[in-house]
Amino acid sequence: MNSEMEALYRNKTWVLTDLPPNRKPIGNKWIYKIKYKATGEIERFKARLIAKGYSQLKVLTIMKPTLPVNKGWDLSQLDINNAFLYGELDEEVYMTLP
Repeated sequence: MNSEMEALYRNKTWVLTDLPPNRKPIGNKWIYKIKYKATGEIERFKARLIAKGYSQLKVLTIMKPTLPVNKGWDLSQLDINNAFLYGELDEEVYMTLP
């Protein structure tokens, strides 16, 4: 959790402010996952802070995992430590504190 929070601060993900009148904040929650080595041993514990995205759009997965195998393509696995969407929002979004 500390690693996740440090990344959020480092990337200036939010600004701490008072909630304006007539605005409703988006909730959030922590998601925990255990990552295992190929041997079955625990490699590490992961934690992610996510917004409760009832108003967020789902991202569609276009490529099925079997496609590279069927096409004879090389396949590599990559674990992203932190992912951020760099873009402009059309509206201000308020989230409760974690």
